[in-house]
Amino acid sequence: MRNSSIKKYYSFLKFRRNFTRYSIDKFRSYEIVIFWLKIILTRSQFLILSGILVGCTAGFAGVILKSLVHYIHYVITAKVHFEDQILFYLIFPFLGIVITTIVVKYIFDGQDKKGIPVILHEIAQNASKVSPVKMYSQVVQSAITVGLGGSAGLESPIAVTGAAIGSNFAQTYKLNYKERTLLLAAGATAGIAAAFNAPIAGVMFAMEILLTGVVFSDFIPLVVAAVCGSLISRILLQEKVLFLFRSRGAFDYHNLPYYLVLGILCGLYARYFLVITRYVEGFFHSLKISRIQKAMLGGAILSLLCVLYPPLFGEGYDTIKSFTNGDIQQVINNSFYRYVSYREWVVILFVGVICLLKAFATSITIQGGGNGGNFAPSLFAGGSLGYVFALLCLQAGISEVPMTNLIIVGMAGVMSGVLYAPLTAIFLIAESSSGYDLFIPLMIVSVISFLMAKWFSPTSPEMEKLADQGQIFTREHDKNLLSLLHTLDLLDPITQVIKENASSDELMEVLENGKRNLIAVLDLNQALIGIISLEDIRPILFGKNNIKLLDVKTLMKPVGVVINETDSVIALAKKFDETGVWNLPVIRTNGRFAGFISKSSVLDSYRKLLQEHSG
Repeated sequence: MRNSSIKKYYSFLKFRRNFTRYSIDKFRSYEIVIFWLKIILTRSQFLILSGILVGCTAGFAGVILKSLVHYIHYVITAKVHFEDQILFYLIFPFLGIVITTIVVKYIFDGQDKKGIPVILHEIAQNASKVSPVKMYSQVVQSAITVGLGGSAGLESPIAVTGAAIGSNFAQTYKLNYKERTLLLAAGATAGIAAAFNAPIAGVMFAMEILLTGVVFSDFIPLVVAAVCGSLISRILLQEKVLFLFRSRGAFDYHNLPYYLVLGILCGLYARYFLVITRYVEGFFHSLKISRIQKAMLGGAILSLLCVLYPPLFGEGYDTIKSFTNGDIQQVINNSFYRYVSYREWVVILFVGVICLLKAFATSITIQGGGNGGNFAPSLFAGGSLGYVFALLCLQAGISEVPMTNLIIVGMAGVMSGVLYAPLTAIFLIAESSSGYDLFIPLMIVSVISFLMAKWFSPTSPEMEKLADQGQIFTREHDKNLLSLLHTLDLLDPITQVIKENASSDELMEVLENGKRNLIAVLDLNQALIGIISLEDIRPILFGKNNIKLLDVKTLMKPVGVVINETDSVIALAKKFDETGVWNLPVIRTNGRFAGFISKSSVLDSYRKLLQEHSG
């Protein structure tokens, strides 16, 4: 008993000593309590507590966003007739993109970076420190875009919001990089779990996409955060808001050929979706017009698409539910196809066209200035593709077609190929449809689609540019660590320089007082024109009278391989390997000499990072 009291007393003293480092005025009462808990709890206990707090907060954020968008959709679409909806579809998607662009430009200072690559970049290049603004900016922007009809998903903004919540929680309570990254991932996990009511899919998302190339042993906070986010969603959201599919059939191994063909179709469509995304991105990037003008152009095109094909309006989950429930007539009645007599080929044409146009509508929404992600669009397209495939089989005279299962499994297939995340897709659909008995077809279709996507492009096109630049982590752990180093941070703090027109006496002074073997010879503009090596002139130094007969230009060697300021450390290491030298000069972007980098400094920095990020 006495030992317990002593332990509590010393914990209190430790808390008071650590807390006095910060001004009490800066913290709220609950933050003081959490700081105190951080002192008295073990590291694992505090991380579990943090996972609960971050998970609940991110779950609430997801619920708020989903509820807000659902209410806006209800007001726009549920209380008006078809003729009025045409006007609504013509106006609101346009306003959604334009208003979002204005909000980003004038309220959020033009910070329009969005999507999962933003999180990956912050993990790799900013020590998992996400701006506090992203705890609410993504919610505001995506609510406007998708709420008013933008053809994108809410899941990526929810994931970014959750990641920002987790990162800022960790920053507030002074956690280190590994713990900060873990809570960042926990926040994103909770957001995904809340959006789909799928905690396992949330954990798979974190492990498969966010924590690629990051070594971790603590995954309990991820699981806890996912459970909290899912529970918050289940308790607060109505079932019609959740991504749930009740109608499905049992798996029959005789239907295996359908799933094999569907897997190939999903892989081809996923590639089509990514190619269209890249094409539209390049198109908007090439336009020499203002951001507002791009938004107006994108909004106008999207509005026209929504008028012609209303299922392109918003996320599109209701349309997929109508497919699975057999309510295709209701979907067609909300479009101009209502004036065409109902036939099977009309349905196939209608659904096939919206499947193809979804890639354009989503890309235009995001690249035009809106905010959203590819989660919902890939699921919508996959469900539509599965439905069209099932209808074609029926038209071919095949009566026993598992239509509902093909729709559900198709969603996982396209999502797997678009996001390069087969495990996330498998568990997401399994949890959302309570279809754990569909694991075999889900795995078959998702893996085929994923392998085809990898065959077309080893890295997701959405991440490819950042991966090539070393801006995000990949599965190559060594390169990940090297990407955390920055060229200018590795410069030797002691650099010896001399002017090209310096006298012999000035050179002797540098040689006598210097502590390095290399001397950089600079011109009047501070540009490097040569290098003097102490090893090369050592024989001359034994006769001091001789050196006075030589000038700097005679002693220096021409510059060979140099390192540019913008070179990545991976490129830097490659230059060291190719040249075999121990020191290389660094040149700034303005052409001036910056200093020398030694191979030993790179190795030492790498060793320190290895100790920090491993285990």
